[in-house]
Amino acid sequence: MNSTSYTISYVNHKIILLTIALSALIISGLTACQKTPTNTSTSGLATIVCDASFENIMNQEIDVFEYTTKGKANIIPYYASEKACVDSLLDLKTKTIVISRDLTQKEKDYLESQKKHPRSNMIAVDAIALIVNNDNPIEILSISEIRDILTGKITKWSDIEPTKLGDIQVVFDDEGSSTVKYMRDSIMKGEPFGQNVFAQQSSREVFDQVQMRKGAIGIIGVSWISADMRTRDMSRDERIKSLQEQDTTVADFDPAVKVLKVRRDDQLRAYKPYQAYIYDGTYPLFRSMYMITTGVNGSLSHGFYSFVTGTIGQKIIQRTGILPARVQPRMVYLE
Repeated sequence: MNSTSYTISYVNHKIILLTIALSALIISGLTACQKTPTNTSTSGLATIVCDASFENIMNQEIDVFEYTTKGKANIIPYYASEKACVDSLLDLKTKTIVISRDLTQKEKDYLESQKKHPRSNMIAVDAIALIVNNDNPIEILSISEIRDILTGKITKWSDIEPTKLGDIQVVFDDEGSSTVKYMRDSIMKGEPFGQNVFAQQSSREVFDQVQMRKGAIGIIGVSWISADMRTRDMSRDERIKSLQEQDTTVADFDPAVKVLKVRRDDQLRAYKPYQAYIYDGTYPLFRSMYMITTGVNGSLSHGFYSFVTGTIGQKIIQRTGILPARVQPRMVYLE
């Protein structure tokens, strides 16, 4: 991957950790100035550091949670690489993180040695979607074709099927994201990225690049391209009320881009990343999503953790198009 993007990612990592540390000091100072404790499970200030791939999901969780506390709680999110998330937790700069894996035993032991008792919960299974421009005639890619595109063995769309599109440009969200790590570890088997792979600064930029460039293919979390038409134009009050409904079906994907079907090399049928196909494992590109906290019972950090892992928090996750850990999917539209 482009070396410039690596440098930018490293600098951003340091800036994010410094910013989180500064915020922690400010929050501590504000708490110390209070005559009576105000940090409860539904009030006060708390930070969370979340893998940038999950920004769209966590913003919605925070929005609804703060609303339910009537403005008494303020969750301050930071979106960073997975490494920055874990470092901020181990350095005691935040009490809550969201990443694509559980803590290792070594990381848990270190926190215990600091008298911090981490709790972790798998809150969702996220799919990684492959998106292309709507003018791209390609509909399906196999796992081996994806691997060859990422490693630079396939560099032109015509190497897959007849087309005049030309060169393939692969676009990721960020050099240090869990999306990059997943594709490197699970699909590429440790091989290096080709010269046709580029990192942006956000998932939104990946989406925009694919819209603008006919030869681009974006690697992106499925929540960024899910289109829940029923809630898109709702007010916050209406959105909160809709979460009380039993129907939590996600209809389809954003029509501004094309979502490719993916098939395993030993199978003929290909699938799009719908929740039902994530649930039964037929869609092959998926990863877990973990929420980890060292917040004690009664703290705002623990209160938010309980909210996200609870019924309403899980319904919010389902509305984003990924698979919640505790709500079974029900589909009304499938190809």
